[in-house]
Amino acid sequence: MRRALPLCLLLAHSLAVLAQSASAPAPVSGTELTKIMPTSYFFRGLSASVQARNSAALKYSDGFYVLAALVDTSGYSSDIKAKYTGLFITEKPLTFGGQTLLPGEYGMGFNADGKFHVMDVGANELLAAYAPKDTKMTRPVPLQFVVENGQVHLYLGRNAVTFSAR
Repeated sequence: MRRALPLCLLLAHSLAVLAQSASAPAPVSGTELTKIMPTSYFFRGLSASVQARNSAALKYSDGFYVLAALVDTSGYSSDIKAKYTGLFITEKPLTFGGQTLLPGEYGMGFNADGKFHVMDVGANELLAAYAPKDTKMTRPVPLQFVVENGQVHLYLGRNAVTFSAR
């Protein structure tokens, strides 16, 4: 019986780790990313080109996606450019610091106030979440998802916002 207890604990821990990794989203790349990422995006009266090289997506084990990409904001007014840098599409409800974002297509951006902003198609703010600088990041890229311990971090350069699926 004493020998069975450590074995049972090890098995329980292994199953918990396996369950967590099975529910963690996986990055999407290559042909799959090209198939799901839009080439242009309509927001606040204009259709902007999506920067394919600055796009990222995650696929959850249930088949649902979360996409983010930078867009060409050259035709937008300076007040919209201050918050809008790209698209954010989610097929799952997400939680950002206690705030819920329902499935949908949104405008998003990080700005100088250290926050991540999500707006509806009319540029009305729906969510603002803390997005601190990650000073430990050695080589920032324009946009990427990083998955750690069941949480997802969306980076724009060194700024990152954390969210989880509900």
